[in-house]
Amino acid sequence: MNVANILTEALPYIQKFHGMTIVIKYGGHAMIDEKLKNDFARDITLMKFVGMNPVIIHGGGPQINTVLDKMGVKSSFVRGMRVTDSETMDVVEMVLGGQINKSIVTQINKEGGKAVGLTGKDGNLIIAKQLNIELGLVGEVIRINPQIIHSLTRDGFIPVIAPIGRGYAFEPFNINADIVASKIAIALSAGRLILLTDVDGIYDAKKSLLSSIDIETINNLIEQKIIKDGMIPKVDCAIDAIKNGVKKAHIINGSKPHALLLELFTDKGVGTEVSL
Repeated sequence: MNVANILTEALPYIQKFHGMTIVIKYGGHAMIDEKLKNDFARDITLMKFVGMNPVIIHGGGPQINTVLDKMGVKSSFVRGMRVTDSETMDVVEMVLGGQINKSIVTQINKEGGKAVGLTGKDGNLIIAKQLNIELGLVGEVIRINPQIIHSLTRDGFIPVIAPIGRGYAFEPFNINADIVASKIAIALSAGRLILLTDVDGIYDAKKSLLSSIDIETINNLIEQKIIKDGMIPKVDCAIDAIKNGVKKAHIINGSKPHALLLELFTDKGVGTEVSL
């Protein structure tokens, strides 16, 4: 009966999201723990089979750090962003566009999905420019050309995108994955943007998890320094998305098993839903 109740609770949400494009930023602990990686791949495959169009953008900072350490390359950071010279950029492309991207693709395909790996350089998907001379090859998004994504999703494929863009001179740029996910969600007129993190969502002054929140309340919590540090860039990405046509954004804890399905297919959800 518990299984039956769960399925009947999920039905209206499956109907609601059928045919909808859902952009998912995949990162944090969910990308490291083997069971969580399997859960994520299975959840994405299920979403595709019930009629949604998931589009995945992934990060990979810890994995990049590991490879740089092994190679004896020292990293430096300015305001939380990695200074990316040409040697570091080679590692970023190798880890994000190769190792991590292909691992996610393989995992989804093992579950019966049809995933295809891309970077923002493929099909001129992400056009970028240098964010700051001090940061080297760190980029900001100038334009998203979503044709390649439309082609893949139309033919039943699941795009898995590494956040590497290309400049006007075809130089590579390392770009923040949350920002890429937000910009791609806007370009696709996605119904949902989901940001997987290592925290449950947004909390109020009493440290209670907020299941839903609007932009005005977010701004108030930022002024009160209740939303702070690493959560601010994430809520900024969510706000940017919903101000530019994405219906809603979600911030959820990817370290919870099947967090994606629980957020989308249940009444309570497991994280915070952000809306206008």
